[in-house]
Amino acid sequence: MKNSLTIAGKELSGYFLQPVAYVVMTVFLLLGGFFFFALLRYFEVTLTAYSAMQNPEVLQRLNLNERVIEPMLHNLAIVLVILVPAITMRSFAEEKRTGTYELLLTAPIRTGEIVAGKFIAAAAFMLIMIGLAGMFPLILVAFGNPEVGVMFSGYLGLAFLAVSFVSIGLFTSSLTQNQIIAAISCFGLLLLLFVISWPAQGGGGLLVGLVRYLSLPDHFAQMVTGVIDTRDIVYFLSLIFVALFLTQRSVESARWR
Repeated sequence: MKNSLTIAGKELSGYFLQPVAYVVMTVFLLLGGFFFFALLRYFEVTLTAYSAMQNPEVLQRLNLNERVIEPMLHNLAIVLVILVPAITMRSFAEEKRTGTYELLLTAPIRTGEIVAGKFIAAAAFMLIMIGLAGMFPLILVAFGNPEVGVMFSGYLGLAFLAVSFVSIGLFTSSLTQNQIIAAISCFGLLLLLFVISWPAQGGGGLLVGLVRYLSLPDHFAQMVTGVIDTRDIVYFLSLIFVALFLTQRSVESARWR
């Protein structure tokens, strides 16, 4: 574990020495802010319109979580599909390109520790970024009356989603020395997991149920609505474990070539 933390510290500090990390963080927060204030403005206009109509039943159904936080988190999930590959593409590909990969593999550490260290660093970076985006619900808490538990569940789902993306990004980066190929491959896999359930919409049967279970948005959407189901957590943890296991096997195979 000590070796993994040492690698994680080196990798995390390396992120902040690269302009890509600052660009990714800035784009994420700027888009998050745009989504938040645009949705909040739309909520305000809707609230004003229904207040003028003096329709108390509709006013009671207007909810900050449903109208602002939920759509914002869904939009940020799409943004992560684009940004995570830019963060993870260099994890192993850059080591291979610069020739330090062989030195890393010949060091007296296990491949599992190498993968764990890089995973911890990339996951920590993503969690820092999502933590900074926590300013948006704090604004609602300060000036509105949202459901804090639902917002916590939604952000927890976004954190699980980001960490799952990171594990997949590490796997694609371990397969090549070209960062562009690693990024495009990661983007393709993430996009596939997002759209895999589209053909199964409205269908039934065992195969349809399996395809829908593999769909990332279905599990994420549950948590965004405030439902923390163990099945969704098991799904995210399983996806992370499988991706990291494949990454470890990929790195291990390179050691014995």
